[in-house]
Amino acid sequence: MVAGGTLATFLVAGAASLFMAWAIGAGSSGSTPFAPAVGANAISVMRAGFIVGLLGLAGAVLQGANVTEAVGRELILNATLSPTAAVVALITAAVLVAIGVFAGYPIATAFTVTGAVVGVGLALGGDPAWAKYQEIVSLWVAVPFVGGGIAYGTAKTLRDERVPESLAVPLLAGLVGAILANVRFVVLGPPGEAASLTGVAATVLPEFSPLLVYAGATLAAAALVAVVLWWDLRGNPEAGQRHFLLALGGLVAFSAGGSQVGLALGPLLPLLDPFAVPLVAVLLGGGFGLLLGSWTGAPRMIKALAQDYSALGPRRSIAALIPSFAIAQTAVFFGIPVSFNEIIVSAIIGSGFAAGGSGVSGEKMGYTVLAWIGSLVLAFTLSYGAFTAVDVLLV
Repeated sequence: MVAGGTLATFLVAGAASLFMAWAIGAGSSGSTPFAPAVGANAISVMRAGFIVGLLGLAGAVLQGANVTEAVGRELILNATLSPTAAVVALITAAVLVAIGVFAGYPIATAFTVTGAVVGVGLALGGDPAWAKYQEIVSLWVAVPFVGGGIAYGTAKTLRDERVPESLAVPLLAGLVGAILANVRFVVLGPPGEAASLTGVAATVLPEFSPLLVYAGATLAAAALVAVVLWWDLRGNPEAGQRHFLLALGGLVAFSAGGSQVGLALGPLLPLLDPFAVPLVAVLLGGGFGLLLGSWTGAPRMIKALAQDYSALGPRRSIAALIPSFAIAQTAVFFGIPVSFNEIIVSAIIGSGFAAGGSGVSGEKMGYTVLAWIGSLVLAFTLSYGAFTAVDVLLV
C-alpha cells in the first residue's frame, strides 16, 4: 500500500518531469535534428517540428533506457534521490531550459540536467561519481572537435570539384547504413534487452564466425543504402540530396528521442520502486512530453539554429547531420547524457567553416558557449541551494 503523501509527491515529480520533457522537446531534441534541413530549404519549419516530434517519441520508447538509467542512478554514489530532490532537480533544469527556448538561445540540456541532479545529490549527502563524470566530460569536450572536425572534412570533400558528387554522396549514405546496422533497438532483442541488425544476423547464422557475420551484415547494409541513394541521384540529383538530407534528419530526431528522454525521466527512477511501473510505460510518457514540446515550442529554436549560426546548403547540411547521428548513437550506446544542441551547433559551425566561414556568426557562437557553461554552473548552484533550503524548511 502506497502512502498518500508518497503518491502526491510522485505526482508532483511526474508533472515536473513532463514539464522537463516538454522543455527538451521544444529546445533540444525537437529543434536540432531538422535544423540543417530547414536551413537548406528541404523542409518547412512547421513540418519539421511535427515530424521530429513523432520520431522523438519512437526513439524515446525504443532507445531511451540506457541514458535514463545513467541519469537516475549513476551520477551520485551512496545516496538515492529523494522525491523532494527529484522535484527540485527537475524544476530547476526545466526552468533554465525553458528560459533558453523563449530567449532564442539553445541551452545545453545535458549540462543543465546533469548539473541539477549532481547538485541535489551532493546536497542530499551523496558522493561524487568521479568515474562517470570523467566519462561524461570527456564526451562533452570531444564533441565540438570530433563533430565539427568531421563536418568540416565532409563538407570540404563535397565541395571539392575533383570528387564526383554522384559518388561521394552515396558513399556517405553507405557509412550511415553501416552505423544503422549496428544500432541497438529493443524490438530486435529478447525481453528487457536491445539488439542490432548485425546481432540478429549473428544469432540467425551461428555456424559462422560472429566477427565475420557482423562485418558481412555491416557491409551489406552499407552497400544497400549506397546503391539506393545512387539510383535516386541518377534521376534527379537535387531531389536525391533532399531525400538523403531528410532521412538523416529523421535518424538524428530518432536518436535525439533516445538520448534526451533520459534527461527528463532519470531523476524519476528512484521514485518508481514502490509503484512497480514498467520502464517502457515511463519512456512512453516521457516521449509524449517530447512530442508536445516539439509541436508547440520547437519551431522558434529550429529557425534560430537554421538561420542564425550559418547559412547552410544541402551539402553542408548533410555534412553536419552525419557526425551528429554517429555521436548521438555513441552516447545512447554508452548511456552518456549528451546535449544535442552542442552536437548540432558544433557540426553546423564546422560545415560552415568549410566554406570559409560563410554565414557563421561569431557573436552567436560566443554567447552559445557561455550559455552552455553557465547552464551547468547555474543548474548545480541553484539546485544545491534550493534543496538545502527546502530541506531546512521541512525539518
